[in-house]
Amino acid sequence: MRSGTEKIHTDSTDFVSAIRANDEKVLKQFYQQNYPKVERYVLDNSGTADEAKDIYQEAFIAVWRNIQLNRFQPRHESSPHSYLFQVAKHKWLDHLRASKRTQMIPLTGEEEIEDLPEASLQQIADIKNSLTKLGELCRDTLERFYYLKQSMRTIAAARQWTEDTAKNNKYRCLQRLRELLKTSSRNSE
Repeated sequence: MRSGTEKIHTDSTDFVSAIRANDEKVLKQFYQQNYPKVERYVLDNSGTADEAKDIYQEAFIAVWRNIQLNRFQPRHESSPHSYLFQVAKHKWLDHLRASKRTQMIPLTGEEEIEDLPEASLQQIADIKNSLTKLGELCRDTLERFYYLKQSMRTIAAARQWTEDTAKNNKYRCLQRLRELLKTSSRNSE
């Protein structure tokens, strides 16, 4: 009987074939062997354990899909493992770039608001107005994710949703907010 940490020795072609066949033991071993390296990478690059789990889950699913769709062909024995790490690394870098673009600066005093250019004041007013039109569920979901920096897992648990439902709802709410902002900017022109 194999322990959870014992490696299943196969060449990379057999390994990929087993993944393609959804061999539960091989998938579990592939998942467990590669997670620590990805977690370490995320933690060493300004991330949290929750973010590492989210990124790894997304990367693992993407690699699994690519293997299922024959978009990945191994070149050497470590190839599937290297591929998974590279996908996770790119997803983390994309996450960091996105969070830089959406970084929020809390406004605490009137003096800070007065120092903003007129266009920014209008944008803030438009965003506040659009957020009130979104409804409580969307507003709460977006505030939890973007302002409070909660993970999708945390949001899902608070709402008693699955993580996929939380992601879908966040996406729909964000799309709705964008539409409201477009409408608002067209009306102010």
